[in-house]
Formats: sequence, C-alpha cells, structure tokens
Amino acid sequence: MSPPRLTEASLHSVRSGTILPTYDRGATRIGLVHIGPGAFHRAHQAYYIDTLLHSDKRWAISALSLKSTGLRDALAPQQGLYTLVELGAAPRARVIGAIREMLVGSTDSEAAFARLASRDTRIVSLTVTEKGYCLDANNQLDLANADIAHDLANPDRPRSTIGWLVEGLRRRRAQGVPPYAVLSCDNLPDNGVVLKRALVAYAHTSDADLARWIEAEVTCPRTMVDSITPATDDALRARAEKITGILDAWPIQREPFIQWVVEDVPVMRDADWKSVGVTLAKDVGVYDRAKLRLLNGPHSTLAYLGLLRGHESVADAMRDEQLAQFVELLMTEDLSPSLGAEPGLDVEHYISAVLARFRNPGIRHLLTQIAWDGSKKLPVRLVVTTGEAMRAGRPIHRLLMPIAAWMRFIVRQAKAGVPIVDPDAARLASIGAACTGDARADLPRFAVCESVLPPALMSEERFRKTLETAYDRLAAPQAALTPELS
Repeated sequence: MSPPRLTEASLHSVRSGTILPTYDRGATRIGLVHIGPGAFHRAHQAYYIDTLLHSDKRWAISALSLKSTGLRDALAPQQGLYTLVELGAAPRARVIGAIREMLVGSTDSEAAFARLASRDTRIVSLTVTEKGYCLDANNQLDLANADIAHDLANPDRPRSTIGWLVEGLRRRRAQGVPPYAVLSCDNLPDNGVVLKRALVAYAHTSDADLARWIEAEVTCPRTMVDSITPATDDALRARAEKITGILDAWPIQREPFIQWVVEDVPVMRDADWKSVGVTLAKDVGVYDRAKLRLLNGPHSTLAYLGLLRGHESVADAMRDEQLAQFVELLMTEDLSPSLGAEPGLDVEHYISAVLARFRNPGIRHLLTQIAWDGSKKLPVRLVVTTGEAMRAGRPIHRLLMPIAAWMRFIVRQAKAGVPIVDPDAARLASIGAACTGDARADLPRFAVCESVLPPALMSEERFRKTLETAYDRLAAPQAALTPELS
C-alpha cells in the first residue's frame, strides 16, 4: 500500500520525529510576496517565516514564479506543504507550512498584482539570481535588455522582476497604499543599493514622479544569505519518504547551518525577526566580507588543493589532516586579519562553524563544481586579500598556495583534454596546454589573466617569487603542505 501524499489532512500520519507546523495555517495572513520561489527560498527564507508564524500570523508567503508553473503544479495538491530535510550526520525532516499561495506571473497576472497592491503585503523578497536583475557590466539597469524593453512598452504585462516590482509599486501609489519594502536575497554585492538604483532607473524612463516617490519612500535593505542547498533528486524523495512516511512531490534539502543577515532598518522591526534567528545588522558588509573571505576563499582553496591531492568532495578533503590544518591556518592567520581589528562579529566562532560545515558528512559538495569559474571567483575571494596583506606587510605564502594550485589545475585539465568550466575557458586551455611545469616559464603565460594575477602585484618581486615557490612545490602536491609552509 502506497504512503499517503503530503497534505494538511495527512499530517497526522507523519512519523514521529518529523517537525510539523503547529500553528493554524488558516488563521495566517499573507504579508510577504516572494519572487523566485526555488529551492533556496524554500530551504531558507520560508524556513525562517515558518518559525515566525508560530508567534506572528501576519507573515505567510505568496510564492510568485514569473514564468515557471513547476512549483504550483507540484505543491498545489499538497496545499503548499513540503518537506525540508536537514543533511547532518543524522538527517531530520521538517514540514514547512509558510507558503499559503502559489501564483505564476504569466497566467495569474491580475491575482499577482492584487497581492502586490494589498495593504497586508509589507515585504516583497527576491531570489532570482544576478541575471534576474537585468544589469549591465557596471551593475546599472540595462535598458537594452529584451525583457526590460518589453516591460517599458507593456508595463501591465511585465516579464522582468524589475518590471513587476515597479508596476506593483505604481499601483500601490495610485491607490494611496504605502510601498512595500523590497528585500533582495541574492548574492549580489550591495544588493539593496543596486536593486533600488535599478527600480528608480526603470521608473524614471516613463514617470519621473513615480521614480522620485520610489527614491524617497521605498526601502531596499542590504542582505546576506548563506546555506548549502543541493538540488532535489529522486534520492532525496526516497529519503524524505523514509523519514516521514509520506509522499512529497518536491521536498528540498540543505545543510543544518543557515544564516540570514538583514540591514537593521525600521521596516525590519515590524516583526521579531531576531527571535527566529535573523541577524539585524547596521553593517551587512561585515558579514558579506566574512562569507567571501572565510567561507568562499577556503572553499576554493580546498577545491584546487584537494583536487591535486586526489580528493572528490569537501568532506573528503577535510579528512586529509595536512590539508585541513593548512586551511584552518589560512583562515586564522591570513584571512581573518583582513576583516579588521573590530570586524563586528565573532570571527573565532564563525571559523569554527565554517570548519564544521566543511566536515559535514551529510553534504557531498564536489570539488570539481567549486573549481568552476576560477578566473571570476579567485580575484574577489583571495587576490584582493593577498594585495591587502602585501601592503600591510603580512605573510602571503599561504594565500598564494590556492592561486598556484588553480594554475596547476588548469595545466592538468588542459594537458588531459578535460573541458575547463570558466568564462575564459578557451584562453585558459591554450595557456595550460603550453605550460611546461616550471614556474619561471609558466607564470609569464598566466600573467595575461590580469584579474587573477594583477600587473601591480606581479611587478612586486616578493609576490612573484612567493608564487613561483608555491607553484613549483605543487609539482608534488602530496608533499607541498609541509610544516614550514603551514
């Protein structure tokens, strides 16, 4: 006999140990519209809101997919319920009830606009990826973008996120309803500032008064989000069913660690967000820098050094004692000083949490995936920090090991004929194929990659000689991380 499908009626059949929503879903009101309700939103923001609904019934979610019907089709029979599986050493499940409504912009446009215009809607949040903001290379709104051009000509039938947000704000203003706050939850530098600038620029093309109103009245707090959320697959569906005893068409999974930092502005004091674990901070940039330098930088370090040493996943690499010790020293001795004398967060606790995440056996995060797009990632994750360390007179030998390892990785992939996943893949493959393995011959070849090896740093003998030493040591990666280097 097949297990029952997840619905409100079947919650009584869920196996013990599964966490259930104990609030009355029918008594909640929709106070937040989320655009882009993919796996990350359902594992992250919806989790926090599900917790908040136990004490504050005003914040249920209307999930708005601009084009895709997938979420609505999967969760409508489940009344918006779904299973969240936390991937620790002993996985556990929680049924999330925060999503009360599922709309698709292309088919439910009037219902979606009515929800955006509703006085109850106080926040519109977004997880639409950087591409969804329709920005140019300077992070300004790209008025030539096809979706933006369409929306400017057809404002009541928008395709873009920006078009939807501005039209929703226009309708609120016309009805005398205060604007909603717009909360970007995407990994975009200064996301709130960039988003507001795009909204104002879009509105200004057709309605200068609306643009001035948005500039003066609409709040777009900066945010930072963090939690590893692997994609849903049949293995997860089977795991969720085994834990809960019920069928779920679209469960999701994430690591136990979760973080949501939001700029401390008046609109965020309308609910007790702190009580559910949201950090309200005056300077979100501190947390952005910590994530970039103490999480992303070590991640890339594990990827390139780990692959050279024969490992497949982050957890595998962390079982390499020499590599794990190297990464911890890199974090404590080289990366944490770059945050400043008083960074505004507990750096020691943050490092401990990151190391625990790396060691989590429940997450199989492949090093090959982390190694993608190195020419874009390394400049912000490690190169900037290295330049700062140079100017401050701090050591740089550990900081340059992952950069040298990236170069060795490129050479290895090119020599083996393995495709390189990188925006600069063709040039990198050509460089790697021409390399000899000797630092003095190979570094000049890589020097054309100026984002990773900036000319100003390459002109410094200390930088160049230290990088040459690291590169040559990695000819034998198993012996490279010796005590004198660590």
